Amino acid sequence: MTAQAGPLRHRAAQALGIRADELAAAACGFAFFFFLFCGYFMLRPIRETLGIQAGVDQLQWLFTATFLAMLAVVPLFGWLSARVPRATLVTWVYAAFAATMAGYAALFHWRPDSVWAARSFYVWLSVFNLFVVSLAWSLMADVFRMDSAKRLFALIAAGASAGGLCGPLLGGLLAGALGPAGLLLLSALLLAATLPLKRWLLRWRAATHSDADTADMARPIPGAVLAGLSRVFQSRYLLGIAGLVVLLATLNTFLYMEQARLVAGAFTDTAQRIRVFSALDFTVQALALLSQLFITGRVAARLGVRFLMTAVPLTMVLAFLALAAYPVFAVLAGAMILRRVGEYALIRPGREMLFTAVSPEDKYKTKNVIDTVVYRAGDAASGWVKAGVDALGHGVALIALLGAACALAAAALGYGLGRRADRPAEPLDSTKHPSQ
Repeated sequence: MTAQAGPLRHRAAQALGIRADELAAAACGFAFFFFLFCGYFMLRPIRETLGIQAGVDQLQWLFTATFLAMLAVVPLFGWLSARVPRATLVTWVYAAFAATMAGYAALFHWRPDSVWAARSFYVWLSVFNLFVVSLAWSLMADVFRMDSAKRLFALIAAGASAGGLCGPLLGGLLAGALGPAGLLLLSALLLAATLPLKRWLLRWRAATHSDADTADMARPIPGAVLAGLSRVFQSRYLLGIAGLVVLLATLNTFLYMEQARLVAGAFTDTAQRIRVFSALDFTVQALALLSQLFITGRVAARLGVRFLMTAVPLTMVLAFLALAAYPVFAVLAGAMILRRVGEYALIRPGREMLFTAVSPEDKYKTKNVIDTVVYRAGDAASGWVKAGVDALGHGVALIALLGAACALAAAALGYGLGRRADRPAEPLDSTKHPSQ
């Protein structure tokens, strides 16, 4: 069996486009994101349905509430990261979110029809999603260097797509038996299951990094509580990433709110809406998974990060123009699927690669600010822009044209950032922190 294991590993690594000695680390990262996203996607259809029930014209208020919640959470994260070892930071944060899940499970058990419980859950799940995913990618950027990241990050992201496939199916099968409260508890268990995988990844890091890097994991992350926010404005590189995130969030919000409007008009039954959202999620995750397993890593290695960061925004320019000409649900669904598949298969792995060459403080604190506060700020601002355009009666066409302009700007900015990431030997502009 041992004699066969070697050739099997080499064949599997060759099929995936990675080195044989990276196979175990890739599998561990895949499983980490599988558990994380399976738990989240069990709850996502519930959130989307609650958002429509609260009123499509009220979504901008929920986006604004989510942004304000992010502003409250980030200082707490900065305070915690300055006091606990970097190696245990993920454990502390994930344990806190798991405990909150248990609290919501109790709330939905005792008050299943509470409107305010539903609204607060919508905001909480939006915070949870961005925060735990951002921290997970911070961990991956800490574990892997750029050369490994180009080969492995797409495969690791495939774990998120696989979890996104299983989550809605599992949630649909168990929703009747467990209800929202039971699904929340199951999601908390899946979140806890990531922690042993985190410990294995850190052991792999210790085996592949220098002794100084390993010892650094035992110390808290230096810097003030709000250092992550100030760092964004001290580095052109980080400011560029923040700008790209705002543009991508704007594209997402325009499509998301238009999707909610069209679904609310086309499907009046709650069960039908849940099935539509679940079908869209399943399609997106299936297409993204195939790309992540067999295409993205090879593309990144051959064409570089600049291609990952440019291809999707350029495609979205055409998608928004098509939506401006034909503002119907079928075109919107196609644009939404295209954007989300591109996000998971190309943009997300590429964007995470941008953080492999920055300091630990920027990998955790600054990245967390960009992925949460900056992203939700873009969400909230673009949500109000969308609501304002709708109130003026200009319909889908103007929003689609604005989306096309934002997509073109995102392509230009993404190309510049990707070109910089493809030349890691050069210094990161004026940042005071050395590259790793």
